[in-house]
Amino acid sequence: MTDLIYWIKFYLTDRIGDDNMALPIVAVVGRPNVGKSTLFNKLIGQRMSIVEDTPGVTRDRIYSKCEWRNREFMVVDTGGIEPNSDDIILSQMRRQAELAIEKADVIVFLTDIRTGVTANDYDVARMLQKSGKPIILCVNKCDSIGDPPPEFYEFYNLGLGDPIPLSAAHGHGSGDMLDRIFEYFPEETNEDYDEEYIKVAVIGKPNVGKSSLINRVAGEERAIVSNIAGTTRDATDTIVENENGKYVFIDTAGIRKKSKINEKIEHYSVLRAYMAVDRSDVCVIVVDAEVGFTDQDSKVAGYAHEQGKACIVAVNKWDAIDKDSNTMDEFRTKLEKDFSFMSYVPFVFISAKTGLRVDKLFDMINKVHAQNSMRISTGMLNDILAYATTRVQPPSDKGRRLKIYYMTQPSTKPPTFVVFVNRADLFHFSYQRYLENQIRQTFGLEGTPVRFITRERNRDDD
Repeated sequence: MTDLIYWIKFYLTDRIGDDNMALPIVAVVGRPNVGKSTLFNKLIGQRMSIVEDTPGVTRDRIYSKCEWRNREFMVVDTGGIEPNSDDIILSQMRRQAELAIEKADVIVFLTDIRTGVTANDYDVARMLQKSGKPIILCVNKCDSIGDPPPEFYEFYNLGLGDPIPLSAAHGHGSGDMLDRIFEYFPEETNEDYDEEYIKVAVIGKPNVGKSSLINRVAGEERAIVSNIAGTTRDATDTIVENENGKYVFIDTAGIRKKSKINEKIEHYSVLRAYMAVDRSDVCVIVVDAEVGFTDQDSKVAGYAHEQGKACIVAVNKWDAIDKDSNTMDEFRTKLEKDFSFMSYVPFVFISAKTGLRVDKLFDMINKVHAQNSMRISTGMLNDILAYATTRVQPPSDKGRRLKIYYMTQPSTKPPTFVVFVNRADLFHFSYQRYLENQIRQTFGLEGTPVRFITRERNRDDD
């Protein structure tokens, strides 16, 4: 590493970002059971939050991307706020809501027309006013079309300006609410790096050596390194230019089990870690060699896999392991079994402390990034398809056989293939996996997931 020339820039952001810009954050807050999760589900267009007529169902913050007027933003569903409750669960919910408020650009304060203005509503309103954030007061369960009921005007007493009548269940008034939210969004700023930079998210459990690895590749002490789990609170971007290429290494707080998260700030760190994966081109999943594979590692890797990211598993602290000639092979065999759900992933055994094989990491990053971006011509794909179907006949059921007409690749990152067939129900997962293996054997595609999309054409019902 000493003969490499580095240009290093350290950058710390307190905003959540995607590939192009920092996304505004909208927090939906209010008392329990006023309809926050219903509104959240309506905004994102899917049932992500649990909706139940029991106060306190949503205990943690749930978040998702939304779009309005061609502007993306993050909406955060929070647990209900009980300002004066001594109940442990309710207190934790309150702390979660407070954190969401702290990080939000806009706050939607949801109330309930059926219960009217309560003492807790006044308490929540005062808490929100102290935040100094833009507050949009919405009165939920105004389900009738037309003028709001007389009880609606009572909500002016909260001192938060003109309330918006809303029906989260039916969507009435949601457009007015979103227009009001849009007015408070910060100006769009492009914070993306040039395409020549490969964005690398370094992810894993706390205290596996992520920050130490960043410091090693950067050649400087850039991130705080401590044996105390959770030292790194925020994501940091470290730009590295060397003879291997140009990189942006994204260090994150470790992703830990929710049951182990005690400090308020740690909850936000989990969100930040997942968003770092979303920003990245390549994910380096750091595993502690002294601890081995854990369920936590599978969750971290699983999220990166689901997002279609190129991945590398870096087994850190390899210098601390007592070894013989078979140790690495045995460890690799076990890891291959542990990571069987992402059999394409390569392994590298490193020591961030000593620099062991860290140089090799750059070559692997370049390789898996190229594989994740690979485009295969339709002609070559169908040559492989013809060979594969001749070698192993497509499956059949009750006299009907799967016919695969042709295959094409519409997109990359990850490589995605559209397969046109006569009957999608006959295109079993096992045969998809067989075709995937044939493609991988021919073109490599190491370190990247592969996606298949099935399209029916001229379905044969004979």
